Amino acid sequence: MGIFDKVFGKKEESKETEIKTYNDFWDWFLTKEKDFFNVIKSHDTIETDFFDVLAPKLKQLNDGYYFLCGMSTDSVAELIITADGDIKNIVFAEELIAEAPKLDRWKFTALKPEMNIDHGIKMDDRDFSKNNISFYSNEIDGYPDEIDITFVYDGLNEENKSNCVTGVCVFLDNFLGELNFATQIDTFNVIGKDDAEKELVPISKLKDFLSWREREFIEKYKNVKEFGDEDAYTVLEAVLNNGLPLIATVNTTALNFDAKASYPWISVLKIEYDGNENNGLPENKDYEKLAKIEDKAYENLKNEGGSVYIGRESADNIREIYFASKDFRKPSKVLQKIIKDYPEYKMSLEIYKDKYWQSFERYNVNQN
Repeated sequence: MGIFDKVFGKKEESKETEIKTYNDFWDWFLTKEKDFFNVIKSHDTIETDFFDVLAPKLKQLNDGYYFLCGMSTDSVAELIITADGDIKNIVFAEELIAEAPKLDRWKFTALKPEMNIDHGIKMDDRDFSKNNISFYSNEIDGYPDEIDITFVYDGLNEENKSNCVTGVCVFLDNFLGELNFATQIDTFNVIGKDDAEKELVPISKLKDFLSWREREFIEKYKNVKEFGDEDAYTVLEAVLNNGLPLIATVNTTALNFDAKASYPWISVLKIEYDGNENNGLPENKDYEKLAKIEDKAYENLKNEGGSVYIGRESADNIREIYFASKDFRKPSKVLQKIIKDYPEYKMSLEIYKDKYWQSFERYNVNQN
């Protein structure tokens, strides 16, 4: 299928009725679907009559939407809503497509699917395929559940490394599908064949290997007890390189939990405030508001289940609040709603996988 993609944010939004819900979007799409179909099928004026019309409407729902479109068959167009691998936006792509109408000449897909790429892909005059990409798994001392993969590209050298790494990543995104590529591999690197240190495994076996590791992980932690409600906290103080103070409150009970890998998804909510008159720490006027935001996040995630509060850190005009979760979808929704509910603060959200909570080893309170 011919695929075209478009990054949002380059055109002014339409002055038509604002899109606030998934139903709003699909109701609007139904008024345009015939014209859109004809544009996609003919490939004429696709930039102006499809991309530039659709993008602002999707942006009203979420800044993190991207899309691909092409003809799935001669009579069916396919619209793929993608998060471009950004974990925190995956759930919103899934939810939008779940509300899509059933239309004879349209196929709606959440996230880039696995594709049959027996012949590979071509980028910058280089081929990336099962003929020149292989892999092997690395074991990391002390982290037995970590899935660390070395991908080997035959032809990579120091001069072309950046382009080759990009090509391998695009190949994997298509080979595994967006969701699997974003979630099944914890860490990876890409090297040339001459630098390989283990026996090479054909890339065709990667899916089976990842599925086996995932089943093994689920089986290992399926009977692990839920994290309890009794928490003990420690207040830590430090000084940044610029001389400003840092104050952290950490959940010591959580950091000593012996099954951290069962809560592998780390959420970091960053809130900017004006602490210039208080050595970069929040003043009283902000302190109570920040505490309210933190309490709301904690209560909502606690009620949703599957999340553990790790703590917070304040320094240099930024507060960071940390949670660990069994899945990334609930914290994505809860924390991004909080960002919208408190527009008076500039906030950002990062969600990433860290099975052993290595992000928090700096607190040095883990006794395990």
